[in-house]
Amino acid sequence: MVDKSAVGATDDAFTMPVERGKIREFARATMSSAPEYADDPVAPIPPTFLTTVSFWSPPGQSVFAKVKMDLRRLLHGGQEYVFHGPPPVAGTELTVQTRVEDIYEKEGRRGGVMTFVVTVTEFRDAAGILVAEARSTAIETGKPATKEDA
Repeated sequence: MVDKSAVGATDDAFTMPVERGKIREFARATMSSAPEYADDPVAPIPPTFLTTVSFWSPPGQSVFAKVKMDLRRLLHGGQEYVFHGPPPVAGTELTVQTRVEDIYEKEGRRGGVMTFVVTVTEFRDAAGILVAEARSTAIETGKPATKEDA
């Protein structure tokens, strides 16, 4: 059962280096042909590059441990990126921290009550300025999926 008292909980901040090679790899993996991602020594990140933050997060530190979601019933409900200026570029080191912004429930049509957990991940530059935010919604279904749901 989801712990609704986890609203406001945060993980420990950590750093995420924005590397030119990783920008290039991400652009190729997402089939982008924009030359600035491959050729520019201070390449800007593609808009969804911040998704790779999961590769930098220390193991076992996710705020979802504090929320106590049942990962067997987890759905990804949405993702949004907000940039507060130009996107970060290669060579930038970002400080990252995630907080639980909201937890609420809705009645599902087939699976009972669904619990929605909204998290916001902040990305700050070396000066501590907020450069981007990633808002994510995770959904815990009321009951596990069955073969009939497939």
